[in-house]
Amino acid sequence: MGASIHRATQSLRPADVVARWHVIDAEGQVLGRLATRVASVLRGKHRRDFTPHVDHGEGVIVVNAEKVKLTGRKLEHKVYHRHSGYMGSIRTVTAGELLGSAHPERVVRAAVRGMLPKNSLGRGLVRRLKVYAGPEHPHAAQKPQELTVG
Repeated sequence: MGASIHRATQSLRPADVVARWHVIDAEGQVLGRLATRVASVLRGKHRRDFTPHVDHGEGVIVVNAEKVKLTGRKLEHKVYHRHSGYMGSIRTVTAGELLGSAHPERVVRAAVRGMLPKNSLGRGLVRRLKVYAGPEHPHAAQKPQELTVG
């Protein structure tokens, strides 16, 4: 028989994390597929050393969020709610109205946020999601790498 090889599961520690940034162009992309890819990169699932309980330091910049596509009749039927905390102050807006408003990036942010863990890890991950309605972003200093969807 050959020599036995010790194989241990490698677990990434928070001290070993190296921050990397990616930029994704959302123009013409379907919202759900885009959000799935972004959430997966934020989690670090594309890495060989993925560890479920560790924040991998991945950041994502999404540009052209106003040009994202929604399939079917979601522009009229998908509804977003926000609440200030006061009684009777819930605000409801459709996806079409939100994409045509001053804040179209909220559609992408809400889709990605819904796919992340609902705990302190997820809250930390959503801080490194930067979404911009137009093609420009102020994060050139992070040296983001182009990332494709699909």
